[in-house]
Amino acid sequence: MKVVIPGGTGQVGSILDRALTAAGHDVVILTRRPHGPRQVGWDGETPGGWADVVDGSDVVINLAGRSVSCRYTEKNLRAMMDSRVRSARAVGAAIGAAARPPKLWFQMSTATVYAHRFDAAHDEATGILGGSEPDVPGYWAFSVEIAKAWEAAQAEAVTPGTRKVALRSAMVMSPDRAGVFDVLQKLAVLGLGGPVAGGAQYVSWIHDRDFVRAVDFLVRSEDITGPVNLAAPHPLPQRAFMRALRGARGIPVGLPATKWMAELGAFALRSDTELLLKSRRVVPGRLLDAGFAFAHPQWPAAAADLVVRARAGRRGGAAQGPPDH
Repeated sequence: MKVVIPGGTGQVGSILDRALTAAGHDVVILTRRPHGPRQVGWDGETPGGWADVVDGSDVVINLAGRSVSCRYTEKNLRAMMDSRVRSARAVGAAIGAAARPPKLWFQMSTATVYAHRFDAAHDEATGILGGSEPDVPGYWAFSVEIAKAWEAAQAEAVTPGTRKVALRSAMVMSPDRAGVFDVLQKLAVLGLGGPVAGGAQYVSWIHDRDFVRAVDFLVRSEDITGPVNLAAPHPLPQRAFMRALRGARGIPVGLPATKWMAELGAFALRSDTELLLKSRRVVPGRLLDAGFAFAHPQWPAAAADLVVRARAGRRGGAAQGPPDH
């Protein structure tokens, strides 16, 4: 199987690249900074010679877009929107013009598209899209609009010979350096892995190996199209999430942080508090209905597995490549 991954040099792309290559598939990465034999240059916006690798491929997995690891200024939010929409349109145009279009186009999306919510979980059928919640920062609505526009760019593309699936992914937890799990466990080691702003906000997550397995399952599920939630079936409040991570690392105590402390920390890390404070209670309704079985459905066991693998990776010198913006 030939798989093309636009924007595939970041954490999620590296996870997929490793797994698919190990399984014997032919993987090609589209990146702004090619530096290997399986990497092809593109600008993420306009047609070019890169479209030749799409023609004749079996699956395209578009991950391209500016990293969310930044302050959510007006400029950065606009860059997130433009990079996601323009890259999706470029991929759609390449698929539409291909003489031998791929059978399947995965478009990366995000669980952030759902509303900030504590009372019930969001699945694809009954989940409430965000943007109009009371008592949340106004710019959170722009994050939702980015997700909606990302998916719309895929849906509007004229690709009659290609099945389209939007991956509404929760945070992908892997042992890679500089990934989200790596950052969280470092905070725990520093004693900062306690509840943030009370810790009642839900954390949705998915183990990296379940993410890969879900993608493979969807490749084979030819009747599934449209949005699919890629999240473990048991999201949990942030306080419980960090308690389990501390337990996996053998750290008994984590200092709590107030909302203003979280704002200071996010400023220092050049990130944003939405990533910490928004309640993302997302469940994988369509995957479960289709018969997908999670290998890591519960966070405490998943965290323990990731800690073991992270320690083994440090001993072996594993490293994470730079993100593709």
